Amino acid sequence: MRVPRVLYLLLLANVVLASTVSPVAQTAKPATQPAPTATRPMNPFQKPQETDLKKKLTPEQYKVTQQCGTEPPFRNAYWDNKKTGIYVDIVSGEPLFSSLDKYDSGSGWPSFTQPIEGSDIVEKKDLTHGMVRTEVRSKVADSHLGHVFDDGPGPTGQRFCINSASLRFVPVERMAEEGFGAYLGPFVKAGLIPLATATTAAGKPGQGNRETAVFAGGCFWGMEEILRRIPGVLQTTVGYTGSSIPNPTYKQVCTGQTGHAEAIEIVFDPSKISYEKLVGVFFRMHDPTTLNRQHNDVGTQYRSAIFYLDDRQRETAEAVKAKVDKSGRWKRPIVTEITAASTFYPAEAYHQDYLIKNPGGYNCHVLLPE
Repeated sequence: MRVPRVLYLLLLANVVLASTVSPVAQTAKPATQPAPTATRPMNPFQKPQETDLKKKLTPEQYKVTQQCGTEPPFRNAYWDNKKTGIYVDIVSGEPLFSSLDKYDSGSGWPSFTQPIEGSDIVEKKDLTHGMVRTEVRSKVADSHLGHVFDDGPGPTGQRFCINSASLRFVPVERMAEEGFGAYLGPFVKAGLIPLATATTAAGKPGQGNRETAVFAGGCFWGMEEILRRIPGVLQTTVGYTGSSIPNPTYKQVCTGQTGHAEAIEIVFDPSKISYEKLVGVFFRMHDPTTLNRQHNDVGTQYRSAIFYLDDRQRETAEAVKAKVDKSGRWKRPIVTEITAASTFYPAEAYHQDYLIKNPGGYNCHVLLPE
């Protein structure tokens, strides 16, 4: 059961006053500002000399990317490609577009509603052929890609009309192998690949510059709204975990009969925020003393839980829990469950980034000060 945010804040204020802690209200983030995602890998690319480019590229690829040419419609590699994956610059390999944003515009060229998040697309005014158009080019290789028009579908209303000759397609099953694992998150959110694939690509806990954490603490919309803005958090996915029942739906989880918790999977950079600090944030963004509820949201699906991925995470979570419990911040004992992670099932697409899509929507979480 969802309750109005105003009522929630009044209830939380009473709890905080009893604990001699003063909450600070969240600062609203503009709806147009995207959620943080994994940063792009360093690209040491240096553009080859013209003679080398002519050897590397086909005549058509060279004409399009280097001489602003245009390939014929309906007679190119990707105009009707419906496979899942990303499109990268044919010259440099920099990520440009995703199949998630591709649609059939009827033009005969690959069309996208937007570039892949984090890509560097350069727009330039094009006055050739007696028209005023906006050319799009890749930033790293300075390849001519095509043009962008304002006649596309929602949500952007734009149509990036791109030459296949400027692109190379990387299927989703090869993205991690080719170094594009950081871009797998949206495919998980869309339910097109299992979380395990993206988690493996992101790196095992404690290794490299990415680590994974899984928390549950009430409605996952509010948890994501806080966690996505924490410096060092690269990617967030809301979903269901904590039960052996496979492929749960939101409707099923809401019954409280499946044993799943509304949870959030976080990929973060441990060089910017440690797992210990992240667990500390978790204990500040919900009431960890209420069993199977967060205020008027009642049921096992709203339980407080930390799902650890290895022994190091378990030990850290237990140590932080004990420290918070001992601090006296909360007047009642902490009931947060610390248990081994089980399969995480991403929630339906409309739940992902819910409060970005629905500013002012239901939110029962406030981040308390340290």
